[in-house]
Amino acid sequence: MGPLAGVRIIEMAGIGPGPFCGMMLSDMGAEVIRVDRKSSVDLGVEMPRQFNVLNRGRRSIALDLKTPEGIAAVKRIATKCDALIEGFRPGVMERLGLGPDELLRCNSRLVYGRITGWGQTGPVASAAGHDINYISLTGMLHAIGRSGPPSPPLNLVGDFGGGAMYLAFGVVCALLEARSSGKGQVVDAAMVDGAASLGAAIFGLRAAGIWNENRADNILDSGAPWYDVYETADGKYISIGSIEERFFNLLLEKLDLRAPELRDRDRSNWPRLRTVLTDAFRTRTRADWCKLMEGSDICFAPVLTMDEAPVHAHMQDRGVFCEIDGVVQPGPAPRFSRTKPEVKSAPSVVGEHTDEILTEFGFSDEEIGRLNAA
Repeated sequence: MGPLAGVRIIEMAGIGPGPFCGMMLSDMGAEVIRVDRKSSVDLGVEMPRQFNVLNRGRRSIALDLKTPEGIAAVKRIATKCDALIEGFRPGVMERLGLGPDELLRCNSRLVYGRITGWGQTGPVASAAGHDINYISLTGMLHAIGRSGPPSPPLNLVGDFGGGAMYLAFGVVCALLEARSSGKGQVVDAAMVDGAASLGAAIFGLRAAGIWNENRADNILDSGAPWYDVYETADGKYISIGSIEERFFNLLLEKLDLRAPELRDRDRSNWPRLRTVLTDAFRTRTRADWCKLMEGSDICFAPVLTMDEAPVHAHMQDRGVFCEIDGVVQPGPAPRFSRTKPEVKSAPSVVGEHTDEILTEFGFSDEEIGRLNAA
C-alpha cells in the first residue's frame, strides 16, 4: 500500500544509519532485502531480534561474502533490483567486487546508495568515526548545549537526521530520475554533508549577525527565556516556545504576570524574565500546567519520558506509536492520504529467508545448496 510499493532494494547489512534508511524505505512500501553476512548468524549477543527495531519490515538472506559464490549471488540479485544501499567505509564494496562500477555494469538502471560519516572522498574519508565526530566537524555540536561543554544530541543529528534520512531522500530522488533517463547512479550520502545541511537556517542567522557562537545565548538554544524548559513543583519539566510576541503575551497572561516591565523582551531583560518564569513554573505540578496551557497558543508541551510519550492522548489519537511483536516503537512517517505506509513485519532472524529469496530470484536447488554449504 505504501508509496514505494513495487520498488525492490538490496540492503547490505550494517549498523545505525543504513538499517534506519532500510526501515524507512520498507515502511514506505519498498521490498527491501537485507543481505546479512553468514558470520553474524546465531550470534545473538546484543539483544533478541524483536528489539532491533531498525531491522523491521525486511526479509533476510545470509551469504558468505568472502566466497565467489556469495559475491555472484549478490550481483545476480542486483540485476533484478532498483537500488542498493550500503554503509561500509569507502573501498570496502569495491574490494568485495560489489562496487558501483561493477554493479552498474550488471544493471545500468541501479541506484547505488552509499552512507558514510565523512563521505566517499576527502582527507579523512577512510578514518573511523561516529556521530559525535561527524557533527563536531560541521559546527553543529558546538552550537548545542548550555554553558560549559557542548551536549551531544543523542545520535540524531548525524547518524539518523543527517545520514539515513538524506540517504533515503537521495535514493528516492535518483529512482525518480532513473525513470526518465533509464540510467542509475551513485548517491554519496555523507553525515557531514547532511548535518551541515540541517543547520542551514542557523548558518543564515549567523551570517546575518543574529546568532552568536556562545551556547545558550540565542533565540533557539535556551538563551531566550521564552524558549526553554522549566522545572515544575513535582520535579518534572515543561517546555515553552513562545517566540512570537502574541504567544509570549498569552504566556504572561496565563501565569498571571501583569507587571508591564515583563513585556520588555530586550536581551538586557532576559535574566529578569528567566528568574520570574523559573519561580512561576515551580509553583505547580507538570499536570497542573498541562491543564492550564496544553492546547493553547502559548507553544507549550510537557517534557515526556520515552515511557510516557506513547500513552499521551495526542500521540495515541494519531497512532504515532505502534506495537510489533510486543515491542512499542514509532510507526511509519510521514503519512499519505491514499498510499498508506505500514510496518510489514517484526525484525527477521538473520538468514531466515535465504532459501525463499534465492528461489524467487531463480536460483536452482543445486545453487542454493552450494550457497548454504559455503
